[in-house]
Amino acid sequence: MNPVKLIADSSCDIGPELAERYQVDFVHIHVRLNGCEYLDGIDISHTDIYENYEKNRTLPSTSAMNIDEYESVFAPYIEKGYDIVHVSLGSGLSSTCNNARLAGEKFGKGRVFVIDSKSLSSGSGHIVCKCGERIRKGMSAEQIYEEVSPLADHVSASFILDDLKYLHAGGRCSGLAQFGASLMNIKPCIMVRNDLYGSMTVGKKYMGSYKRSALKYVENMIKDRTDIELDRCFITHSGSDPEVLEAMKNLALELQPFKELFITQASATICSHCGPNTTGILFMTK
Repeated sequence: MNPVKLIADSSCDIGPELAERYQVDFVHIHVRLNGCEYLDGIDISHTDIYENYEKNRTLPSTSAMNIDEYESVFAPYIEKGYDIVHVSLGSGLSSTCNNARLAGEKFGKGRVFVIDSKSLSSGSGHIVCKCGERIRKGMSAEQIYEEVSPLADHVSASFILDDLKYLHAGGRCSGLAQFGASLMNIKPCIMVRNDLYGSMTVGKKYMGSYKRSALKYVENMIKDRTDIELDRCFITHSGSDPEVLEAMKNLALELQPFKELFITQASATICSHCGPNTTGILFMTK
């Protein structure tokens, strides 16, 4: 049996500790800003995007790695005798999954297995970690693919937004909706839909300060639930107040005895669409 290499799209937001634990390599999504091309996590960060927006009122566009680029990432490991498990951004959001699969086919059957996370950010990160755990147990790439692929339906991913400014600037909500939300101090929750392969819908709307809304959101998501898997939880943010993040973490651990809870910074890919002060609690269900 060949050794297995774990690779993921850069938007999985698992943080450096888990990336090191599971020896994850990343395929870096393209970010285009002011006519220049950058690679997410390499030469552009969320702060670059925010600073540019405040100065120029322009947002970047993002694009998937093409088939040849995925092939160039996979090839060195294939040549060294590895089989590959790759975890992609949800196929309802991007062509990354399809491009990775087409690249994998060039190496023949049974060498590259691409898992559609049906999610984004650390929702995808949960699937990456599930793969990493199985690699450490010595499972084959095919076994990992067969066991982990169905788990994508058990990821709960959602976020609460402080305002709609970035969504409006990116053409994802009307000016009237943004004005109304700002006027009424509404903080909308965005739900990631597994059944739509990562596409998103608007959930509950909160009112009041961001901290108050964020804590109420955490409570609504996890309080008194018995279907939550307690191995791991992420609180992932786009650049939020550390006090709010710590309060969310403490509340989450009061409500559910998670064995591990990680606060992670969202990638530039994610931040370019939602703006600062977007925070989510992401976990898996049984």
